[in-house]
Amino acid sequence: MPASEPVRLGRKRALPSCPNPLFLKWLTELRDEAKEKGLKIQYTYQKAISSLNKYPLPLQNAKEAKILQNFGDGICKILDEKLQRHLREKGPDAPIHSLPKGAPPAGRPDNNSLAPSRQKNAAGDRGKDKGGGGGGRKKKREYMPQKRSGGYAVLLTLYRQSQIPGSKGYMFKLELQDEAQLLCDKSFSVPDLGSKYTAWSSVSTLIQRNLVIKTHNPARYSLTEEGLSLAERLESAEQGTKDKPVGDRVEVRSEGEEVEEDEEGGPGVVDLTGSDDEEEEEKEKEEERIQPTCVSQPGREVDVVGLDSQATSRKANGGCLLPGSYEIILCVDFIETTGGSHHRKQELVKELQRNGVNFDVRKLNVGDFLWVAREKMAPVPGQLRAPAGRELVLDYIIERKRMDDLCGSIIDGRFREQKFRLKRCGLRRPVYLVEECGTAASHLSLPEATLQQAIVNTQVVDGFFVKRVQDVRESAAYLTVMTRYLTKLYQNRTLICRSRQLEGDEGSDEEERGIPSCALISFAEFNYGAVKNKCQTVREVFARQLMQISGLSGDKAAAILEQYSTPHSLLAAYEQCASEAEKEKLLSSIRYGKLKRNLGPALSRTVYQLYCTQGALS
Repeated sequence: MPASEPVRLGRKRALPSCPNPLFLKWLTELRDEAKEKGLKIQYTYQKAISSLNKYPLPLQNAKEAKILQNFGDGICKILDEKLQRHLREKGPDAPIHSLPKGAPPAGRPDNNSLAPSRQKNAAGDRGKDKGGGGGGRKKKREYMPQKRSGGYAVLLTLYRQSQIPGSKGYMFKLELQDEAQLLCDKSFSVPDLGSKYTAWSSVSTLIQRNLVIKTHNPARYSLTEEGLSLAERLESAEQGTKDKPVGDRVEVRSEGEEVEEDEEGGPGVVDLTGSDDEEEEEKEKEEERIQPTCVSQPGREVDVVGLDSQATSRKANGGCLLPGSYEIILCVDFIETTGGSHHRKQELVKELQRNGVNFDVRKLNVGDFLWVAREKMAPVPGQLRAPAGRELVLDYIIERKRMDDLCGSIIDGRFREQKFRLKRCGLRRPVYLVEECGTAASHLSLPEATLQQAIVNTQVVDGFFVKRVQDVRESAAYLTVMTRYLTKLYQNRTLICRSRQLEGDEGSDEEERGIPSCALISFAEFNYGAVKNKCQTVREVFARQLMQISGLSGDKAAAILEQYSTPHSLLAAYEQCASEAEKEKLLSSIRYGKLKRNLGPALSRTVYQLYCTQGALS
């Protein structure tokens, strides 16, 4: 080092002294003490020191410091206790805004250089590059989900699915949750008592860290390149530690990486600042946290055993509901019990209760009544409610219509749309429950003959089963009989959960012979797929456009979509036709429905004119 440094020309403004030197001294002592013990709370104190150095006004007590950044309740409480002790020792009139002897003045380098590992020190970085010592900045620890946490289970499940020959390369939410649940100690659907997070909450962290990518609607989840690399390491560690104790934690470090301490502040250290950034980090830690420590706690050992046995039983069943492990529940749409004629709707509920029907009122996105097979779950010791069991939807759904409601739905166009949505909901046995109004039908906006014709068309043309009743009491009686019939029908059957997105809605040979299907979709998948105003694909919007044409039913629209799935493909086919006559007859030979009838030249011409005529249609 040279004996004398070169003289700098110009005037350098002196930094003003800190108006709160006593607080500054105490914070510096707290920071140095934390650094000697190796606690990461030193960085919190350093942030508070930096904020205090920038504040130009004197503080009368520590509570006033809460307006400063990085000053939380914990730091203010510690400073207040030190201030009270100082006033007791020095007297109530002791000065608190004068610089004590030996306290470092504000702005000195030693106030901001005692925690170099968190500061961007260019000289330290250069020294590290040259092979020098440890003045450089530590690299941030690589994200590593804890074993049997939500993120761990999702990554391993997606990786194992991608390794299956011929796999589709992605997973839907419901199947991902079912498969990942076997690798996770925390539920993917029900939060723990006193917490709002489930194991699925960690998926947002995986997406933010570019480990998992979410595409399409319904959502498809797949691994990125970084996620695939991390999942490979987790899988190799899983295979290598199968014979090791359960409590071992897998630590993977990249080459040349310096890993920081496990928990901020170490055991027994309280977060004093409560800043937003650290709250976000705490949320991520809570989402990723697993339960290995609770095994050593005698009071919670029963919970862990219960979770393990529950996961084991689900794994043994392989996603099936065995005979005797479920009960049949009637689901009633909440619209059928609230609003409108409250007395009439409450009468339905009272009749069902009087008949001893086991029913549940919930929101149904399509239909008014349906039945689910709900898994019976034993209560877990220490929890207020029993865990939520799986629910599979039986293939029967009922749309209830009073004659006045039928008249209104025909006038505003809801009737056709409801029938189309019922056909596409994934349940194979839709039923229309029609309540007669008696003499009131003669006072409706449409003639009674028109309403009767609409009911007949629903049964003969659209293929629905239509049940006619006289009043609410007969409707409740029909629902009661159906509930008892389905309970007996599925009494000794093993039910299998299928994915409608993967397998479609095609019926099996057993159903043709009158045997009920035992491959059922889950209620969550059914209700999500039936959302009326969800984001629609081009194919779905195209189908709704076609169905606005008079005489073009849902079956006819579906037949057109099989050959031309988008308006672009249909217009491209029109452009390849040689003449106008060929364009008008392009769709006439398309077959639709069970009878495979031709669409016909009239509808084909109407569709052509709708999409290819310039200006208004005549």
